Amino acid sequence: MEASATERVQSGDAARLPLARSLQFVGRLMDVCCASVLLALSLPFIVIFGFLIKLQDGGPVFHRRRVVGPAGPFDAFKLRSMRVDADAVLQRNARLHEEYSVNFKLRDDPRVTRVGAVMRRYSIDELPQLWNVLRGQMSLVGPRMISPTELEKFGNAAWIFSHVKPGLTGYWQVQGNHEAGYAERVRMELWYVERRSLALDLAILLKTPLRVLRGWGKR
Repeated sequence: MEASATERVQSGDAARLPLARSLQFVGRLMDVCCASVLLALSLPFIVIFGFLIKLQDGGPVFHRRRVVGPAGPFDAFKLRSMRVDADAVLQRNARLHEEYSVNFKLRDDPRVTRVGAVMRRYSIDELPQLWNVLRGQMSLVGPRMISPTELEKFGNAAWIFSHVKPGLTGYWQVQGNHEAGYAERVRMELWYVERRSLALDLAILLKTPLRVLRGWGKR
């Protein structure tokens, strides 16, 4: 019997789990159609919050986060939710820097602006990533995107991000605890990748609006 993705990863084998070509085509078609509609509907929110960001401190509206994907690293677009000097704040505070190095997040992040806190609660800051979906760098559903420095946290499971596009939403986002550590994240990402299908993606997409309205667990 063929080993599961989890077993192959644990044995050090960077397993490839591609969808059938016809399903890949349907999945890409769904990404393009849905992302086009959603981006059009999102434009008013992007414009309004872009104005509020600019009004708040005069800094740039968009933030480019360098993340990994099957075609290599790329810039994922976000509405800027942090202070302009966010990196300097982290470097100046040893306690914050140590906390951040564990899970690449902070429980009460002092770098997040007031406008940014509202955007993050309802994932408004991630709406520009619909452009990344249209460009083929991301999918509507997939593993949670990570930066190159986070890859080591995934150990033998790092192959996921070389073979599967990161998603605007995903299994971990709709099912998981956003306070979960990397071990739990890896387990959930592997669960999704070894079972991914159009039916599963549709189920995740249908659950996403409710999770967004709940503020992703008041994150």
